[in-house]
Amino acid sequence: MNSIDWTSFTRVIAVKGSLTDIYNAWSKSSEMERWFLSKADFYDEAQNRLDQNVSASSGCSYAWQWYLYDETEKGKVLEANGRDFFSFTFAGDCIVDVKLTVVGERVVVNLTQKNIPTDDFSKINIRLGCDSGWSFFLVNLKSVYEGGLDLREKDERQKGMVNC
Repeated sequence: MNSIDWTSFTRVIAVKGSLTDIYNAWSKSSEMERWFLSKADFYDEAQNRLDQNVSASSGCSYAWQWYLYDETEKGKVLEANGRDFFSFTFAGDCIVDVKLTVVGERVVVNLTQKNIPTDDFSKINIRLGCDSGWSFFLVNLKSVYEGGLDLREKDERQKGMVNC
């Protein structure tokens, strides 16, 4: 297990769609709720909630919730260039960078989560847990934007089902 980089990981997927649509999937509450979250709120620097159809920008904060989980993730948008790069804090002091590149008719989504602490709890819950979660949600992003099928379980009676 010494060869594993516990401080970061990268996941990559190609999604058929426009660069604008895939960027909006990360930057607009209304779009994030289509494939990723049950509730997504972005706030400007004065803590005013952004309209669901307005893209978050650098300096915004967020509060996110998932189906079947009680936790609310809070963090900050570090960089949002409005085109092909969106970066935010996640799971404490971790940073998630989402880089988008057009290749033919597809947008390659390159997600890196970094700055992961190396204590045992973080290795299991952040490095391994978030890696698993992002893998699922990237597949769901592809599914929703290419065919419309949302793979998330939403029935509250099914807590513990694979949703990340």
